[in-house]
Amino acid sequence: MEENIKRLKETIENSNNIVFFGGAGVSTESGVPDFRSVDGLYNQKYKYPPETILSHTFFRTKTREFFEFYRDKMLFPDVKPNKAHYALAKLEKEGKLKAVVTQNIDGLHQAAGSKVVYELHGSVHRNYCEKCGKFYDFDYVYNSTGIPECECGGIIKPDVVLYEEGLNQEILNNSVRAIANADVLIIGGTSLAVYPAAGLIDYYKGNKLVLINKSTTARDCYADIVINQPIGEVLGQVVDL
Repeated sequence: MEENIKRLKETIENSNNIVFFGGAGVSTESGVPDFRSVDGLYNQKYKYPPETILSHTFFRTKTREFFEFYRDKMLFPDVKPNKAHYALAKLEKEGKLKAVVTQNIDGLHQAAGSKVVYELHGSVHRNYCEKCGKFYDFDYVYNSTGIPECECGGIIKPDVVLYEEGLNQEILNNSVRAIANADVLIIGGTSLAVYPAAGLIDYYKGNKLVLINKSTTARDCYADIVINQPIGEVLGQVVDL
């Protein structure tokens, strides 16, 4: 394993066109639970399955219950970036990393200092009135009770992609372009099980594919470097913080 970390360090040092594609595992070291692990969100017991609660239909038909779950299980006001977030932000500042493509909605990449972040599934830090379009921040929704409403009377909807909703086309296009043009693609903290997001890596044309994840993935056999360790630990070793 040490040999692979050494190879990753050399790969990063020799490239100025890196793109990072990440999932929930990037934020678990910050205390944000993932979805599919033993202790993940989808293995907890609720009145409804989390996949049902986090759907467009449920949001429309049981809005109050949606927000009870959303505040309790999706919002983490005290979490901070970890070594993975800071390492990626540093690589961007050094001109090596061109973009972060993330499935996460927690905003921790930006909190660590990353500027070019394509959030495939949106962000808990952006909320909009469905009636007038007024913007509301994280704190407003987190501190609200019941169904958060705008001063105009409209319902405030988090700018997160729910089940049954499509991805933002502009963000999708930017993500595809960044991945397709990358010399090095580092994939971290994701089981590559969520589509269409996971399908984006098929646009990568290079031969320096790096997979960093605690468990194996279906794409390990295609990677040049595979490291089965927590991504914060790995990037903390590879990038001088």
